[in-house]
This record gives sequence, structure tokens and C-alpha cells, in this order.
Amino acid sequence: MTAAGPSVFLLMVNGQVESAQFPEYDDLYCKYCFVYGQDWAPTAGLEEGISQITSKSQDVRRALVWNFPIDVTFKSTNPYGWPQIVLSVYGPDVFGNDVVRGYGAVHVPFSPGRHKRTIPMFVPESTSKLQKFTSWFMGRRPEYTDPKVVAQGEGREVTRVRSQGFVTLLFNVVTKDMRKLGYDTGPPDTQGTSGPSPPQSIPR
Repeated sequence: MTAAGPSVFLLMVNGQVESAQFPEYDDLYCKYCFVYGQDWAPTAGLEEGISQITSKSQDVRRALVWNFPIDVTFKSTNPYGWPQIVLSVYGPDVFGNDVVRGYGAVHVPFSPGRHKRTIPMFVPESTSKLQKFTSWFMGRRPEYTDPKVVAQGEGREVTRVRSQGFVTLLFNVVTKDMRKLGYDTGPPDTQGTSGPSPPQSIPR
């Protein structure tokens, strides 16, 4: 009697929120969380985290270095709703209030191996100059009540945003049993490859 084949595949992700470039700001920290489809479920690790506050490096790069670890494992029956990581960066304004300095999101790389991603960040903008001045004066800048909306398309077209800064992530991705379920992710399961992977897309 033959053993039954796997009914789910595993996606194991570790790495780090490495650094950021925000030329206008200093003393920033980062929050991350994962957004994924209904068929996905975390089985180990942390789905969200918050980093330490970091200051700009003293070299010419003037980078904000966190090296904040990421480690999570998911299981699923199909790739639809492939996990995305959502980043939110915060820091003090001139009055010492914590305000959002950038939102961004990117899919976890689809192929096994080591990957580096640089994410362009953005912030919501007030719709008028009066609202912009009021929010600056009161220390209450526009921000999303739920950062996970960044990874979704619904309603985004009516939000005014401004590009601001970049965050660099490092991913180490391992998959298990995807080929046995008929999915080809490029390199063989669990055998990572070095270097960047070609751009791919999976529907949300």
C-alpha cells in the first residue's frame, strides 16, 4: 500500500529588514506584518514584529540599519494569495510625536533561494493645504488605521500619496512539496540558489 501524497505545501521564510534610506529623517523604527490569502495559515514563527529605533550611520551612505530578523513558516493548498510583507516606518516629528514616515509592501519571493528586495515607500497626503497644515500643527499626520490595506488594491485609487524613502529586505526562501502538488517554482524544492530571481507575478 502506497503512502498518500502531501495535501499541503510549506513556505519557509527567514531573513531580515536590513536597512532604509530616508534622507530627510532620523531615529526611525519599523513594523512589519504579513498579509496572505484565505487558504494560507502560519505554522511557525512570527507574523509581525517591531524593530528597535535606529539612527543614521556615520558613513557616506547615511543608512538607517536595523538588521531586524524575519522568521515565519506558512502552509497552503494553492499559491493564490501568496504572502506579502507590509512595512510601516515611524519616527518623531518636530514636536516629538511618532508619525508615519513610509508604507510599503512586497510579495515574498516565489522561488527558493536568497533574495534582496528594495521597496519604495510612500505616505498618505492630506487633500488640502489647510488639512496639511492642521495635521502638521496637531502632530496627527494622515495614516492608515490598518497598514494591511497597503497590500490590497481596493480603495487605493482614491488615496493621495507621496513617495518617500526606501527599505531593503533580505529573504531566504525554502519551499517543500510544491512540485509534488504540481507547482513549478524554478529551482528544486529546498535547494536554494544564490543571486536575484527574475520578476514573477501571482494574482492576489
